Amino acid sequence: MDVKSGGVKSNPVLDQQEQKIKEKLGQIENKIMVMSGKGGVGKSTVAVNLAVGLSLENFYVGLLDVDLHGPNVPKMLGLERGELKRRPDGTVGPVFYSPNLQFMSVEPLLPEKNSAVMWRGPLKMSAIRQFIYDIEWGKLDYLVIDAPPGTGDEPMTVAQMIPDAYAVVVTTPQEVSLLDVRKSITFCKHVNMPILGIVENMSGMICPHCGKTIDIFKKGGGEKLAEELDIPFLGRIPVDPRIVNTGDSGRPLVAAYPNSHTAEAFEHIIKNAINVTQRLRAIKETEGPSAQGA
Repeated sequence: MDVKSGGVKSNPVLDQQEQKIKEKLGQIENKIMVMSGKGGVGKSTVAVNLAVGLSLENFYVGLLDVDLHGPNVPKMLGLERGELKRRPDGTVGPVFYSPNLQFMSVEPLLPEKNSAVMWRGPLKMSAIRQFIYDIEWGKLDYLVIDAPPGTGDEPMTVAQMIPDAYAVVVTTPQEVSLLDVRKSITFCKHVNMPILGIVENMSGMICPHCGKTIDIFKKGGGEKLAEELDIPFLGRIPVDPRIVNTGDSGRPLVAAYPNSHTAEAFEHIIKNAINVTQRLRAIKETEGPSAQGA
């Protein structure tokens, strides 16, 4: 009898899938899961602009939307009904946003725009598995994964399937958000997921009339927490009405307003993320698989 460790009978089909998943993930150099402790902090906005910004730096990028109940990535990219490309060999390719950026979401698979995804844990885990197993991502420099808020099925599935993924945790400066961020950080430590850093969103607003900064939702809470927990602070993003407008119109801010103060803030975060990623990879190569991240 073919038995794996622990006395559990081996499943040849699952074993074959696991091998194929490992091969596909092996073609992706860096995997980053963007997560948050609570909803409404701008996690998807950060994920989309991070992915688009990396693609504008001439990296090949994939954007995987595993927020199955609220898939906002297609809307933010202006491709709500984007079509999956079937290739001659029968495989399926993701939707292309640009030559350097492709994405996958449950949205193109829904029968109607307003269809609700009413799935329990096993179905959600299976869907995420299929996003990696069935989709031909090809060689990528970065795979950015937009996870739903919290520490439930979707982030846990990503952590299990992609053990070399890094986490970017998004928060706002308020204490309520920071309390939930601590739980996300505990989650990352529990599943041994290195943390690239914390992003503080909605961190002050630049007045369009006088140019002064107004701290609507406070400022500096995310940076202070990063220092306290010895986690890299990637940067802060101000409140900018153009973020809302570009998200609704499907034109990510880093591409629509590349010279704006907010785009510069995203650029700063992207550069920091690249630097921390390179540092963590260097640590792993030097110390081996047991090396832990920040």
